[in-house]
Amino acid sequence: MSFNDQELINSARRTIQTETDALAALQPRIDQSFVEACRLMLSCEGHVVVTGMGKSGHIGKKIAATLASTGTPSHFVHPGEASHGDLGMITNKDVVLALSNSGTTSELLMIVPLIKRSHIPMISMTGDANSALALTAQVHLDASVDKEACPLGLAPTSSTTVALALGDALAIALLESRGFTAEDFAFSHPGGRLGRRLLVKVQEIMHSGDTMPLVKSGTNLGAALLEMSSKGLGITGIVDSNGELLGVFTDGDLRRALDQSLDVHAIEIDKVMTRNCKTISANILAIDAFNQLEDNKIMALFAVDADNKPVGALHMHDLFRSGVV
Repeated sequence: MSFNDQELINSARRTIQTETDALAALQPRIDQSFVEACRLMLSCEGHVVVTGMGKSGHIGKKIAATLASTGTPSHFVHPGEASHGDLGMITNKDVVLALSNSGTTSELLMIVPLIKRSHIPMISMTGDANSALALTAQVHLDASVDKEACPLGLAPTSSTTVALALGDALAIALLESRGFTAEDFAFSHPGGRLGRRLLVKVQEIMHSGDTMPLVKSGTNLGAALLEMSSKGLGITGIVDSNGELLGVFTDGDLRRALDQSLDVHAIEIDKVMTRNCKTISANILAIDAFNQLEDNKIMALFAVDADNKPVGALHMHDLFRSGVV
């Protein structure tokens, strides 16, 4: 049997519509039971231990990962392995979130008595409120669906979508309840670009000390060009006798000077530098410095202290190399 192009498109649209309908039906079932589940998790002194078999297990792993990255300590325990030693990964300070569409998964029901005997609170997420798992849990979350998107009614599709959405709803409700911030999120994602954007500061990537291109007021343009060239940033700062930044000289200023046929060995840098230049603080986030460079259409600028003394130089390339952008 072979489908034509339109039949393939129609099949995909039916699947999406069926799962959309299932999610819409979930909305009114977000009730006091959901609140009680959130309260259990918020009061948990240990971890939210998520467990489930098969496709429910795959969804459970994603829910555990989402909880962990949004401020709720969580990990996944395979119910089959739990009865062979991994039950020791669940403590009496934890809360268990058990997923099973049927609510009759034997591997889960085998460990439920042990969880109950240890007085560990359990939240069930099933498609049958009258199932054994639902009835033994302290709180039950209704993840039932009218039908699966699979035309055979066999492959978990709508049911896994609803369970995943319900898990996301728990994670976000807990995140908002805790006042979890973007910076908190970055600390749990330090290796990603988002983490770098929210954590890396200018002082960590700027050129400072001897690598910072600086000349004193009164220096001739030729010497300033040598300083700018040797430091390789396309910019040099000009400071007064107190070390305060008076201005900058950039590649763009050099082009303008050459257009005027100025003698680079005779003219002082003060005559051709850009005064009232843009500066930043070394303590700001690197991504904010990037935005300033972009907004002002410049490639480099200096970081200065409270006395307007340069403490570092930052080039757009530094931001790209650091992975901030």
